[in-house]
Amino acid sequence: MAKIRALSLPYLAAERHDRIVGYAYAGHFHQRAAYRYTLENTVYIRHDARRQGIARGLLLELIDRCEALGCRQMMAVISHVPESASVALHAALGFRLMGIAQAVGYKFGRWIDVAYMQRPIGAADSNAPDRPVIGPINA
Repeated sequence: MAKIRALSLPYLAAERHDRIVGYAYAGHFHQRAAYRYTLENTVYIRHDARRQGIARGLLLELIDRCEALGCRQMMAVISHVPESASVALHAALGFRLMGIAQAVGYKFGRWIDVAYMQRPIGAADSNAPDRPVIGPINA
C-alpha cells in the first residue's frame, strides 16, 4: 500500500459495518519509462462479500481515477479458472481478453493459468500524452 500511495496512485477500500470488505489499487504495469501510461489493476474482495457489486464499484472508481491521472491503458492479470468471476467482471467493464498464459502461477497446491486483459482509458492511443502518470521510473 505504501508503494502505491508514494506514487500518488489510487488505493481504494470498501467498508461495511466498520470492516474492510474489499480493496482495489492501480500500480505499475512494467517498471520501464515507456510503460508509464499503462497501469495494472488489482481487486480483492472478502469471500463473504463477493457477488454483491463491491468489486464492480471499486473497479469503476479506480478506472475513473486512473483516467483523471492521464492513464491511457489499464491491464488486468487474473488467475484464470473456468467461469472466473473476475474475468467476467473485467469483460463487463470493457476489458478485452488478450491471452492466457498457461501454468505460470502456483498457488493452493496447483498450477494456475493467468488471463491477461486490457482496457483503453481516456484518450487511449489517439494522441500523445499531455502529462506523466507515474513519477520518475527507470528509463
